[in-house]
Amino acid sequence: MSEQATDTAQLELDTLWLRFKQKGEQPAKDALLVHYIPLVRQIVRRMMPKYNSYNEYDDLVQSGVIGLIDAVDRFDPGLGVKFETYAITRVRGEILDHMRAQDWAPSSLRKKINIITRTYDELELKLGESPSDEAVATAVGLPVMQVQKVMAKTHTFSLVGFEDTLSAASAARGVAADERETPEAQVMDREVKRVLTELIETLPEKERLVITLYYYEELILKEIAEVLGVTESRVSQIHSKVLAKMKQKLAKLI
Repeated sequence: MSEQATDTAQLELDTLWLRFKQKGEQPAKDALLVHYIPLVRQIVRRMMPKYNSYNEYDDLVQSGVIGLIDAVDRFDPGLGVKFETYAITRVRGEILDHMRAQDWAPSSLRKKINIITRTYDELELKLGESPSDEAVATAVGLPVMQVQKVMAKTHTFSLVGFEDTLSAASAARGVAADERETPEAQVMDREVKRVLTELIETLPEKERLVITLYYYEELILKEIAEVLGVTESRVSQIHSKVLAKMKQKLAKLI
């Protein structure tokens, strides 16, 4: 897009905000929501592995849209903050609320998670490289698709657990959830940020790279898998392992 086209698009967007915030025009609000729907889809893609079902994807997008509507209603363009920065926390919050309402990790699933994650580590140690999903599935006696679905659930469960602990740790330090930006990008509380930074610096190279690519480079799991030359399930397992370490560290601040 040329610079002139970009300026024109921004002017049109600013006009929509003006029409909605100052005149309360519903068509302007509807146009803003349509414009920012891709932001919701982008957030969902980063929060769920690609092999989750389409139904789950659609449910998470719908939850994210609820957060988007709330963000549009509450946003004040006069504060000089980008709407995307303001909206991400609210969109993620609604998605996480939806995730919490699901039975993501009953005892039977937790047992499978433990077996599969342990098998990934054992095979990698034995083979000297990351195992394929097929190799893990054979070792645990499950279909490949079931192994992948379990790892997808693990990713979701880990995100929810980490976010809950992060919110509790920040609240314990006197920082409200709506005062923070995205949990991955920044933690306003210095003590929480210090603890997480110190932990990341001590991680093994592969774990540190996964965290860097996911949170700082904002790659999705599929893209990280391509960079590392491993399966997406393996990236999900590594990411979940690091989140568990972070959760354990943060729990000491509560």
